[in-house]
Amino acid sequence: MERFAIRGQICYSESQKKIRTMERGYVVCEDGKSAGVFETLPEAWSGIPCYDYGDRLIIPGLIDLHVHAPQYPFRGLGMDQELIDWLNTHTFPEEEKYGDLAYAQKAYAIFLDDLLHSATTRACVFGTCHKDATLWLMEQMEAEGLAGYVGKVNMDRNSPAELCEESPEASAEATESWILASAGLSNVRPILTPRFIPTCSDELMERLSALQKQYDLPVQSHLSENLSEIDWVRQLQPEASCYGDAYRMHGLFGGSCPTIMAHCVYSGEEEIRMMKEQGVFIAHCPESNTNLASGIAPVRKYMELGMQMGLGTDVAAGSSLSMFRAMAMAVQCSKLRWRLVDQSQAPLTATEVFYLATKGGGAFFGKAGSLEEGYEFDAVVIDDRKIRHARPVSVRERLERLIYLDGDASVDAKYIKGKQVI
Repeated sequence: MERFAIRGQICYSESQKKIRTMERGYVVCEDGKSAGVFETLPEAWSGIPCYDYGDRLIIPGLIDLHVHAPQYPFRGLGMDQELIDWLNTHTFPEEEKYGDLAYAQKAYAIFLDDLLHSATTRACVFGTCHKDATLWLMEQMEAEGLAGYVGKVNMDRNSPAELCEESPEASAEATESWILASAGLSNVRPILTPRFIPTCSDELMERLSALQKQYDLPVQSHLSENLSEIDWVRQLQPEASCYGDAYRMHGLFGGSCPTIMAHCVYSGEEEIRMMKEQGVFIAHCPESNTNLASGIAPVRKYMELGMQMGLGTDVAAGSSLSMFRAMAMAVQCSKLRWRLVDQSQAPLTATEVFYLATKGGGAFFGKAGSLEEGYEFDAVVIDDRKIRHARPVSVRERLERLIYLDGDASVDAKYIKGKQVI
């Protein structure tokens, strides 16, 4: 059994409302899981290797519930457009390039290097419809020690010719082949990824549902992000009671099918009820929703209802892989919603968004996103010494400041499932 400890200035969420900090504390790793956080190293673990990080911060690895790896090359571009135009102008032309494996490898290598050196330890990643490129992305993530889910995207209608798969049958066959080819991976697993209802026919959704049941896979997609998108879904699926129901009709909306839906900016009462009952995870992507002028999701409402939720960077509608940036934007957007839309819904706090970026999103992976006993040992060591100050700053204040000033900090070490990856 592998045992070691790390020591430093420790911060982690105990609940949505409480961050625990410990100055010069220890976190013990035992066989890939946390054995607990301690002020002094217990006698039971005396003599085990201990890596002392001095005054640096130790936090749980951050969880990105929604990111598009093939969009990374054009992050920061096209931010003057709304969703559908942005997809047609920037996203789809870029994703077409991933049919060329050499280009895909070049682009994904940059994405993976930046992800590795970020504070993110687990991510739910969209690939493209190209099986070989998506498999390569998964294999390289695994080789780097990263963990998460990666999806081969499915699209068989309302898509550019180069991305529109030949038929529902061909799309499902390619998807099953990809699932089987990734079976040898352990840290990076497949997740079914119908892009969204407008690009997936009923027959394709039924075939994906059959694959979900056969291989017991999770699902990720998009939901109620943009008003014109919602109108489009209503036209395509008039029999559905809401956008979410168009997924539920095919058995791809929670329940026995673990599901992440990104955005949920305009989810109505019926859709919210359905998500809560089925345990659907919401990936809140505040920067993306701002950049594409989609709107401001009612995150406070979702939290008060006890819904499953985490944060996503949603690159490239989001401009950065930084989950700290996602946290800051979540607070800022909630303030705008409170001031301009609904003053009964209080803004989010730094404590709450840190929870969403760790323990909240980590719940999709089981016991991840905390340093508490029994959680998988995902930890990040951060050097924030470049953020200068003239007065004493507590560990809690350093964490809060990091949410807004992470560009002035660096990741010095990173552990995933007990293995040091940087």
